[in-house]
Amino acid sequence: MDIRAQISMVFHLDKCIGCHTCSVACKNIWTDRKGAEYMWWNNVETKPGTGYPTRWEDQDIYKGGWKKEREGELGLRGSGKLRGLLNIFHNPHLPVIDDYYEPFTYKYLDLIESPEGDDQPTARPVSLITGEPIDIKMGPNWDDDLSGTPDYARKDPNLHDLSPAEQEAMFQLERMAMFYLPRICNHCLNPACVAACPSGAIYKRGEDGVVLINQQVCRAWRMCVTACPYKKTYYNWSTGKSEKCILCYPRLESGHAPACMHSCVGRIRYLGVVLYDADEIRLVAETEDEKDLVARQRSMIMDPFAPGVIEAAKKNGIPDSTIQAAQRSPVYKFVREWGLALPLHPEFRTLPMLFYVPPLLPVMASLGASDSSQAAKVNPMAKVWDEGRLYNSTTEELWGTIDQARFPLKYMANLFTGGDEEGIKVVLKKLMAVRIWRRHVTVGDVSAERAQEALSGAGIDSEMADAIYNLTTLAKFDDRFVIPPSHREQAIEMVEFVGDAKGSTGFGFKEQPMRGL
Repeated sequence: MDIRAQISMVFHLDKCIGCHTCSVACKNIWTDRKGAEYMWWNNVETKPGTGYPTRWEDQDIYKGGWKKEREGELGLRGSGKLRGLLNIFHNPHLPVIDDYYEPFTYKYLDLIESPEGDDQPTARPVSLITGEPIDIKMGPNWDDDLSGTPDYARKDPNLHDLSPAEQEAMFQLERMAMFYLPRICNHCLNPACVAACPSGAIYKRGEDGVVLINQQVCRAWRMCVTACPYKKTYYNWSTGKSEKCILCYPRLESGHAPACMHSCVGRIRYLGVVLYDADEIRLVAETEDEKDLVARQRSMIMDPFAPGVIEAAKKNGIPDSTIQAAQRSPVYKFVREWGLALPLHPEFRTLPMLFYVPPLLPVMASLGASDSSQAAKVNPMAKVWDEGRLYNSTTEELWGTIDQARFPLKYMANLFTGGDEEGIKVVLKKLMAVRIWRRHVTVGDVSAERAQEALSGAGIDSEMADAIYNLTTLAKFDDRFVIPPSHREQAIEMVEFVGDAKGSTGFGFKEQPMRGL
């Protein structure tokens, strides 16, 4: 048992309001410079939608992540020793600037320096790359809130195995449902970008698992851009180096939350340490059935209270303070203890360490039968007829079944469970049970029997439901971000490791991180 520590994250999607404050905070700190204009280390997408870059989830186009080879072992889908050598001078699987967007600004001075005339002057858009006027055709959140548009939402790769009738039901305006999906680098346990880099410039830090790119070693082969299935590695056209999210590790080392998490208006983000068994990485990543990947990945996360785990962690040099942080970690609770948080596209087999609590939405009306006998039972002031179906918002009919949700389970399963609908249904049942229980506690219009029935059906009790509710809605800053303290002896080791090498991790930080895994 090889126990190691990993900084991990949870995003609660039911709480995201799509304000993009996280994206702006990250942009202002890390990518507000030449060559990084198009980079958004943190971006928020509308789902269903094509995302950023366009159709990043379609690995038939971009060839990212891992796949099972004929021999049963894993191989990089679009790079690696042979494929990387063949494509090293011409890589057809790289996203181009039009897949992202050509960054632009406006000639604001034209508003005040234009000569006097009969017409109001306008600020023309100009490219931040060429400086020439352009017609804006794309942006990092171009399909924001427009989940029903045919140009974007209907091209979502996650719709591939939904029937035309299911897709049409999603996109009718009266039934339209959408949610926001914030994305950053997942700092995976089995990162394809690390394996694909011919220069060995990308590595995982041994003390916390943060994936970084050594700017001095990077030679701009851009295999990392191809290999990352989430397209969270970018090429800086000005410096000729690859760049990516560094999880604000200078902030973490000083006890502060990453900028995107600190600025989150909806307080959807959680960060903490988890302990995992590194001996299981290969076995889990090579799991035969994609639908089993989520359960196998959860099994890698070890109980931080188990004496054997603590002993193995200390043997690997993990400090007591990090073990204590793992015991208080909100990520461990969401992912392993409660089983609520799921990885994004586990079928990419990178074992991402950013997990999502899927949205249970919308809870605004239930879908009932349209026959007259049923309609007669419903308050006429609370009903809306739509193509033979009846939406009503009475308290008795508010809590429908998970199968009646307006957001198809198959779509959610394609995002979070490798297509396993039962896996996503288990999570949604727990979330619904918590809502019903809290409705009983706070409002009282749901009977105790109905609330207990919901809890039992979801496999949780009232104590767990209250704990989930408290961490979801009432958690304070220190409850959401449990950051292990940095250690002076580790800082000294970092300095000693640099030695005669004058390397730098870039972005203005001169110290060399500790050795990777």
